[in-house]
Amino acid sequence: MALTLTLPDAGGGLKPYTLRGSTPVKPVPGTRFNRIAYSAAHVVADPLAAVDPWLACAVDWDATIAYRRHLWSLGLGVAEAMDTAQRGMGLDWPTSLELIRRSLDAAKDMPGALIASGCGTDHLVLENVKSVDNVIRGYEEQMEAIEKLGGKLIVMASRALARVAQSPADYERVYDRILRQAKQPVVLHWLGDMFDPALAGYWGSPDTDRAMDTALGIIEAHAAKVDGIKISLLDKDKEIAMRRRLPAGVRMYTGDDFNYAELIAGDGVGKEATHGKSDALLGIFDAIAPAASAALGELGQGKLEKFHAILAPTVPLSRHIFAAPTRFYKTGVVFMAWLNGHQSHFTMVGGQQSTRSLQHLAELFRLADAAQVLEQPELAVRRMKTLLALHGVDN
Repeated sequence: MALTLTLPDAGGGLKPYTLRGSTPVKPVPGTRFNRIAYSAAHVVADPLAAVDPWLACAVDWDATIAYRRHLWSLGLGVAEAMDTAQRGMGLDWPTSLELIRRSLDAAKDMPGALIASGCGTDHLVLENVKSVDNVIRGYEEQMEAIEKLGGKLIVMASRALARVAQSPADYERVYDRILRQAKQPVVLHWLGDMFDPALAGYWGSPDTDRAMDTALGIIEAHAAKVDGIKISLLDKDKEIAMRRRLPAGVRMYTGDDFNYAELIAGDGVGKEATHGKSDALLGIFDAIAPAASAALGELGQGKLEKFHAILAPTVPLSRHIFAAPTRFYKTGVVFMAWLNGHQSHFTMVGGQQSTRSLQHLAELFRLADAAQVLEQPELAVRRMKTLLALHGVDN
């Protein structure tokens, strides 16, 4: 029987929408990947906690760790506590460290579970950061805490460094200190200002080509300590250009939630194997995890057409979730987790469930249906109707 509900349309009216009735995409268990794929996993808030969401962070630890187990079961890695759409926007450093500790403990029970954890300077009060030395000490504090737990580092872009750095030389100094001390190869992190306006001009220049030169120079000087770099500039040409210039063995982890399918598939061009393709560290993989796993499984078997057939329909959904203002994308990711039954509520740390309109979420619902990523269509319709009723739309 067809599933139908009334949804807001682009003109501000209401129209009936009937789901396509397509079978949700599911991966084949045990399929091997030929790409490393991290998902920047979301945090499940505790809706029953007696806190003011804008001022305090309450996490449902059981549901949060259960979702990480779900990602690992699909063959995806977890990029833990590094997502700026929640960290620094509701998720503080003490809670992030507790999240890292719990995730690392959980990973021990999952053979082959891949996890890396965000190391930054977000515990610093920006107004009190006066020098590059303050930034270095901030990074070192988080490095020590994460490495003490046995964690691999994702060295996150620093708002504090962007604030006080006077030139590319300041970035070189900071990253030289951090990389020399790292106990194992790290993933570096370059986030564009569309994700975080406070990171404008990162690597010492508003010109991305010059910024890229600085980042590549740092990587070349410390290639043995760099597993790869994640860039999120939403510009596939910039990513490909940088990918082809990376030192041998250093990976490009695409963070391009607009063009990830073609970047992961790659073009095979370059002197090194890592030059012709991107691995992945993506926020969208949280929302489309079964489809991502299924597509990567097909790619691992050399079935490029099937890879694109699965992943291409998810790209319009991702572009909608990450539409400007991009820093609010996590609302769509958590909304998908709720629709798909991975959490019992649509509540977020920082109260961020309020950052997207009902019209935005209605279009997200339609695009998720088109992409075949509504894992339980009947449940998704019931929950969408609940949200609509909350906004005065009867079904």
